[in-house]
Amino acid sequence: MSKIVFITGATSGIGRACAFRFAESGYDVIIAGRRMERLIEVESALKEKFGTVVFSLGLDVKQRDSVNEAIRNLPDRFQHIDVLINNAGLALGLNPFYEGDPVGWDSMLDTNIKGLLNVSHAVVQLMIRQGKGHIINIGSIAGREVYAKGNVYCASKAAVDSLTKSMRIELLPFGIRVTQIAPGAVETEFSLVRFEGNEDKARAVYDGFEPLHPEDIAEVAHYTASMPPHVNINDLLIMPTAQAAATQIFRK
Repeated sequence: MSKIVFITGATSGIGRACAFRFAESGYDVIIAGRRMERLIEVESALKEKFGTVVFSLGLDVKQRDSVNEAIRNLPDRFQHIDVLINNAGLALGLNPFYEGDPVGWDSMLDTNIKGLLNVSHAVVQLMIRQGKGHIINIGSIAGREVYAKGNVYCASKAAVDSLTKSMRIELLPFGIRVTQIAPGAVETEFSLVRFEGNEDKARAVYDGFEPLHPEDIAEVAHYTASMPPHVNINDLLIMPTAQAAATQIFRK
C-alpha cells in the first residue's frame, strides 16, 4: 500500500511543489487549499504525470470545525496519513506595527499559527492511532530573525518554531517524527500576497539574485521524510547562496 502525504496550501508554491515531489516517489497525495479550481488543476496534473491517487480537499485551515469534519470524513484509504506538511501560511503588509492593519494581523495569526494547530491536532489523532507519522512544519528565517516591518509575520513564524519543538517533545511516546524546515527567500506567490497583488513590488524582492525555488524546499521535505524510521531531522534552515541572513542579500 502506498504511503500518504497530506499537504496544506497545495494550490501553489512550496505546497504544490511538495505534491509533485512526493507523487513522483510513489506517495498517494491529499492536497488541501482554499482555491478549489487550483486544486483540481494540481490533481489533474499529478494524475496525468505520475498516475497518482489524489484526494483534493477544499479547506480553510482557519476554520477549526470545518478542518475537524473534513479530516474525520476522509475516505478510509486516506486516513492512514504517513506525512503531514503544514505549508499553508502568508504574510500581509510590510509596515511598522503602529501602522499595521489589525485585519491582516488576524489573518496571519489565524492561518500561520491556529491553522497549523487545527490541522495538526486533527491529523495527529490518526497518527497516534497507527503508532507512527511525520509532521513537517514549514517555518521561515523570519521565525529566527526579526526584521523591521515584519513584526506580526515574524512573531507568527517564531510561534511555529516553538510549536514544532513542543510537538516533538509531546509526540515522542507515539513514535511520531516532527521536523521544521525554515527557508529564507523563496520565489512564490508570497510577496505578491504580502503586497496585495502589486506585481512590481513583489518582483523587486527577488531582483539581482537567484532566490530559492519551491522545488528546492520540496526536495528537502522529501529528504527528511525519506530517512529511516529511527532518524528524525529536527530542524533545517535553508537559504539561497546569495542570502546570509534575513536582511542580508547580495544583489548583483
